[in-house]
Amino acid sequence: MNLLRERTSKFTRPKEARKSGFYPFFRVIESEQDTEVIINGKKVLMFGSNSYLGLTNHPEIKEAAIKATEKYGSGCAGSRFLNGTLDIHIELEKKLANLVGKDDALVFSTGFQVNLGVIPAVAGRNDFVILDELDHASIIEGARLSFGKTLKFRHNDIDHLEKVLQKCTPSAIKLIVVDGVFSMEGDISNLPEIVNLAKKYDATVMVDEAHSIGVFGDEGRGIVNHMGLTDDIDLIMGTFSKSLAAIGGFIASDEDTIDYLRHNARSLIFSASITPASAAAVSKAVDIMIREPERIKKLWENTEFALNKCREYGFEIGNTETPIIPIYIRHDEKTFWLTQKLLEKGVFVNPVVTPAVPPEDTLIRFSLMATHTIAQIDYALEQIYKTGKELGIEFNNHVKN
Repeated sequence: MNLLRERTSKFTRPKEARKSGFYPFFRVIESEQDTEVIINGKKVLMFGSNSYLGLTNHPEIKEAAIKATEKYGSGCAGSRFLNGTLDIHIELEKKLANLVGKDDALVFSTGFQVNLGVIPAVAGRNDFVILDELDHASIIEGARLSFGKTLKFRHNDIDHLEKVLQKCTPSAIKLIVVDGVFSMEGDISNLPEIVNLAKKYDATVMVDEAHSIGVFGDEGRGIVNHMGLTDDIDLIMGTFSKSLAAIGGFIASDEDTIDYLRHNARSLIFSASITPASAAAVSKAVDIMIREPERIKKLWENTEFALNKCREYGFEIGNTETPIIPIYIRHDEKTFWLTQKLLEKGVFVNPVVTPAVPPEDTLIRFSLMATHTIAQIDYALEQIYKTGKELGIEFNNHVKN
């Protein structure tokens, strides 16, 4: 047995979970991504999706993707840097820059690729990358690729952030990268105070808007817009796989910075372009988001109802203020079992367990769409409560600090 096989053969946890009947990953969906999906031939309520505006099955978006495929083909057969830039890529970049209030934007093939490319291009040797400890994995991986030194501050702890900034060389680039909305906890970054510190210590701020575009701001323009900080945030990153119904990502900034990234972000230069279908789908999704503000209004009505219900049931939901609701279970095995039992009762939720979080912080992630009905939300939360009780989970309504 070679060394690789020796290592992989010891990775037995998935096999053990499958054997015991509560393996909750790679569940196969046989239908469109909507409030109801088909799994094993049965309808299941979907509360594990990031499609906050419920646009993934919108007929206009599907039509736009089909027409783009008919005109441009199924792919670009190369990177943006060489032969893979289409006119619809440029049009989309202009639309996205306008959406978030910046001079220019650059589209990547995935949101993960944005952070992998931008962070190392901005922070070079002798510079600093400063992260919230709960930042998304793509931000962490981007920092690892940088030749700069990575420093972390405690989650949303502004005093600790200042202490970290004080350790940095004053003349070096100090890139602070944070999620606007944290993808598992559902809470919001303290951007006003981060901006104040950035000005004090001459730092650069980059905000990942993956879970806030389509949720916050005028016409869904994001948390930076919502807080009135567009001119103060240097780099705004977003993804297409949440509210914008496709796949891909973008970075927006001033013209010089975008041109610099266009020629230095390796994950752009050495990756194939976003497909014509995805580019057209995103462009149409932006149009619909702006045209139909009632979607965002309904998303927040659903969120308020769900948060109130969670508190009534005594669920521990931390500091969430968004359509992402973590329901803390704080026990790996019970989190697995709850996820599986809920699926059997027609409710799809996502488990978050070790090593993604410590065993004492395990949770199920309950996420909302504008297209959910109140009846669907009510049923799902009732099943979480009843099934949890059957499994011996105590819901005591303590707020996690």
